[in-house]
Amino acid sequence: MAIDATDSAAAAGTLTLGGDLEVRRLGFGAMRLTREGIWGPPKDRETAKRVLRRAVELGVDFIDTADSYGPAVSEEVIAEALHPYPGGLVIATKGGFTRSGPGEWNPDGRPEHLREACEGSLRRLRLERIDLYQFHTVDPDVPFEESVGTLVELRDEGKIGHIGLSNVDADHLARAREIVPIVSVQNRYSIEVRDSEPVLEECEVHGIAFIPWYPLAAGNLAGGGTIARIAEAHDATPSQVAIAWLLARSPLMLPIPGTSSVEHLEENVAAAGLRLAQEEFEELFASGG
Repeated sequence: MAIDATDSAAAAGTLTLGGDLEVRRLGFGAMRLTREGIWGPPKDRETAKRVLRRAVELGVDFIDTADSYGPAVSEEVIAEALHPYPGGLVIATKGGFTRSGPGEWNPDGRPEHLREACEGSLRRLRLERIDLYQFHTVDPDVPFEESVGTLVELRDEGKIGHIGLSNVDADHLARAREIVPIVSVQNRYSIEVRDSEPVLEECEVHGIAFIPWYPLAAGNLAGGGTIARIAEAHDATPSQVAIAWLLARSPLMLPIPGTSSVEHLEENVAAAGLRLAQEEFEELFASGG
């Protein structure tokens, strides 16, 4: 698939979060705007900002980040690049990790931490309210309902609009839904890694958006196999086929491939217009790429 500046995320179609936030089904994940280990500022801050601006130009209206990316860096760069935000752009962020160094992630679901994390995100993103705030991970040392309850309090205070979850199983999703409406779940999922299939199925039953993180984590993307053959047939790249497969997997799927390169961004967005035949989808589903 030749990269074309007219290719737009609009080709992916839309879904609605919480009844009032309509977004295109191909977003942008801003984790990779930081350095290796998701630690520290971008190697080239101006390039990082160009990537974000280009994403919006290409029709992306959902950007996902977290206070722990950098930490703080990803949110700061988003605000520098895009504030004041164009109408309809949804900036989703997350809280629930602390960082002690590159590649180190420490769960922290204490109410005081989540409140502090949310307040910090509001400041860095220059927002009065975060449209979608997601509990980043379950903390085994803090009662799950206590963590979710803090997000309910923040919502009731007008600091967040909707609540999502990340890195949860089906039981956590059910327990959270007993407390508050959940509009999204962000779990690891790709053409090759499908441990969260039961969670995706629950999301489909209840109309909850499913945001796959690490959506291009397929070991066969760089090699041969089924995905390479199908990519060649469509004059596309294996990464584009992987994105198209996710979009075809469920109407509630919202992939957020991330990159620090404008070229790779354009390639990813072009995948919104790629349509797989049903037999191609099924073959990839069976082979895992």
